Amino acid sequence: MENLSASVVIPAYNAEKTIDFCLDSLVNQQGLNSPLEILVIDDGSTDSTVQHIEQFQQQSFDENISIRLFLQEKNQGPAAARNRGAKEATGEIILFTDSDCVAEIDWVKQMLAPFSNSEVSAVKGAYKTRQPELIAKLAQAEFDSRYELLAQQEKIDVVFTYAAAIKKSVFWAVGGFDTSFPKADNEDTDLSYKIARQHTIIFNPKAIIYHQHPANLTEYLTKKFSRGYWRMYVYKRFPKKAITDSYTPQSLKLQIVLAYLILLTALLTPFIGILVYALVIFAAFFVISTFPFLKIVGFKNLTMWLFSPVFIFLRAVVMGAGIMSALPRLMFDKNFNPIEPLNS
Repeated sequence: MENLSASVVIPAYNAEKTIDFCLDSLVNQQGLNSPLEILVIDDGSTDSTVQHIEQFQQQSFDENISIRLFLQEKNQGPAAARNRGAKEATGEIILFTDSDCVAEIDWVKQMLAPFSNSEVSAVKGAYKTRQPELIAKLAQAEFDSRYELLAQQEKIDVVFTYAAAIKKSVFWAVGGFDTSFPKADNEDTDLSYKIARQHTIIFNPKAIIYHQHPANLTEYLTKKFSRGYWRMYVYKRFPKKAITDSYTPQSLKLQIVLAYLILLTALLTPFIGILVYALVIFAAFFVISTFPFLKIVGFKNLTMWLFSPVFIFLRAVVMGAGIMSALPRLMFDKNFNPIEPLNS
């Protein structure tokens, strides 16, 4: 499949600080073989996002690239905004990214290249960052560890919206994004699993998007709590994915269990002294489980390397807390079910 028509869909909400950088990276894409339309869906912004986009539309750029702006009357969340963009898109392939992302100069070309194989229905790109902060670098190392896992597989089952390309026909065949997800959290995982049931998704690590990861620990852990919480809603639909998928390392699940065993034995050891041996064993296994991550981090940054086990431990505790927070509402509150379960 050559010369595919493509549409880039960007949901934007109060994105005045980032949208210019995002659009600038897209209008300067190289290696395009066909016209490219960029659709920005303003999701009820209350800042000057719309004005920034309108000003950008007046600038000079390649005549084969167009920017279209659509306004949501009120904030409805990124899932609804992306669906609106997909509805308005004219391209055969819909590319998704976010308003705080900056595309590598050949990102569109790299995202479209795998569609030369007619069996490919969706393509996932990769996050990178240029941030110097320790937490941001560790967050990037976490992504890199996931990418190593994806690169080992011919087909994958995730296509996250920071760098996603999906055949428009396939996107609508699976129903698009579920708008009952209230924010940008796991709505793309849900879509991914729907696509992967009958279609082929592949990973292209050369399709790079630059992003500002959380720069402080509180922001990072808050996001991880949310990830754990909303992933449980996806697992309710697709229970088999809780056992294994192409993106989640089994070591992460082990780390969550070990982290809570460490906390439990640490609390009980003052009262039951013999549990100190269990505490040492659990801690040793936890440290061993971090070795693959430490290998990715490397020894060049000693501070980063030494802090990694603490970083991973805190991640495990917080994600576990998010999971446990979701379980009671999913299991016992019949009135709290914004996402209807599907057969997996």
